[in-house]
Amino acid sequence: MDINDLRSLFTVLVFGAFIGIVAWAYSSKRKQAFDEAARLPLDDDEPASQENAVGQKHN
Repeated sequence: MDINDLRSLFTVLVFGAFIGIVAWAYSSKRKQAFDEAARLPLDDDEPASQENAVGQKHN
């Protein structure tokens, strides 16, 4: 077994890992978790109050 055989084997293993990650990411079982994660940045925002409305100067 020479270095080119090892490189080929490594390429096949990495490609298999890539396909596994893609299958995991697009799995319908993960959809709810990914939807919740997508909403996280928006969930922490509090609505602007009348005192902090756009167009008013802050001192």
